Amino acid sequence: MTNMEHFKELLKNKGLKMTTQRGIILEVLSECPNQHLTAEDIYELVRKKQPEIGIATVYRTLQLLSELELIDTLDLDDGFVRYELAGTDGSGHHHHHLICMSCGKVLEFEEDLLENLEEKIELTTGFKIYNHKVKMYGYCKDCKEKL
Repeated sequence: MTNMEHFKELLKNKGLKMTTQRGIILEVLSECPNQHLTAEDIYELVRKKQPEIGIATVYRTLQLLSELELIDTLDLDDGFVRYELAGTDGSGHHHHHLICMSCGKVLEFEEDLLENLEEKIELTTGFKIYNHKVKMYGYCKDCKEKL
């Protein structure tokens, strides 16, 4: 099932309609994989397809997409809330972010090395972890070479 089909189904289950604006916003996010877009970035991209859309509609739709768990909100410590499509592997885990402390570049890291830790936590505390977010800070390859 595509993101759009899944979105339509989730909206229908909540008694909401699929609007052109909602579809375009999800489409824009789908067209920008591995990008961490602000609401303003999304607004500018959506306006190219539908010039009459308002920023409030973008914010409301992003909130709805987040509530439906179709997108993730990110705080990359740069003062902006950013958005990206949620992971689709069904594990509940998402990729992690590597943030360069020099240039601010954000890299994604897919491998989940925390599974053993999560299992140990559950065995010792009874606490079942369903999700986590990891941000690691350091220096990208280019900045590391300049140090």
